[in-house]
Formats: sequence, structure tokens, C-alpha cells
Amino acid sequence: MERIIVRGAEPEDAAAITEILNCPGVVFGTLQLPYRSVAERRQRAADYGPDVHRLVAEVDGRVVGTLGLHVERHARRRHVGSIGMAVHDEFQRRGVGTALMAAMVDLADNWLGLHRVELTVYADNAAAIHLYEKFGFVVEGRLVDYALRAGRYVDALAMARLRPPSHGEDTGAGQAPS
Repeated sequence: MERIIVRGAEPEDAAAITEILNCPGVVFGTLQLPYRSVAERRQRAADYGPDVHRLVAEVDGRVVGTLGLHVERHARRRHVGSIGMAVHDEFQRRGVGTALMAAMVDLADNWLGLHRVELTVYADNAAAIHLYEKFGFVVEGRLVDYALRAGRYVDALAMARLRPPSHGEDTGAGQAPS
């Protein structure tokens, strides 16, 4: 097994992230549009505020995966984050997604104190769905004709993970006051 290092994204990672997000398999499996430039990715990254946490995964010094954790800005949803992830076509099914997800769960649970993490995934992306389920995500609903992909509308699944209660933590969240 290859050694995978997960770290925070740096501005100089823009070219590698652009390469990942332009991979045909990544474009097919995400909401990314093809043919995006490095300059466009740099500008987008520069616009991220402090509530966006970008991770990258490296194998032998090469950035081969990326994950963004976006903490909700609305005061009543500050306990929620949403994620988007991509792994280079050549490095899929080699543990990169697992390493990124493990780092994200640690960041969300132990450092940001998020209670809920959400994502959407195309309903036909069995490998991604399996990965998310491995980290405690469950399907909450189906989004019909969610996105246009290669000229056809495709469904997506809304998935979420609630942080497991820690020892002594109140588990009464979501109950109406009596």
C-alpha cells in the first residue's frame, strides 16, 4: 500500500487540483465542468473564506486528491458542514478517498465541533456511496434529475453523517421542548 499524506491545501497546489478536477472520471462523477483553467481555480480558492477547509492527499509528493469542507455561515446552521471530494482518475480505489474522509471526520468532529456533515452524490456512483457509508453517512433522500451530466439528467442522493455522541454528551438533540 502506498503512503498517503493528507495536509491542508496550499496556493501552489492549484495546478495539481486543476488536473484532478479536469480528469474525465472526476468530471463525470462530480458537478465539476470540464476545461477549467488553473487561473480560474486560483481565483476560486482566493475567494474562500475562513469557513472553507481545503485538504489534499499526496502520494510520493504528488497531489492526487482534494476535499473541501464548507462550514455553513448561517447562524442557525453553524453546526453543519458540507463536503466535496475528488480523487485523480489514476489513483481511485487506492485508499486516497479513505484517507481524505478520515482526515475530514477528525477535523469536523474533533476540531470544528460540527454535529452534521452533508453531501450529495450521484445515485449511480456505487464506489463513492460505499465510501461514505463506511464513514457513517446515510441516505436521507433522492434528488430526481438533480444535474445535467453528459447531456442527460441524473439523480443524486442526499447523504449526511451526524457526529456520534461522546461519553456523557446529551443525546436529546432534535427533540422539541416540552
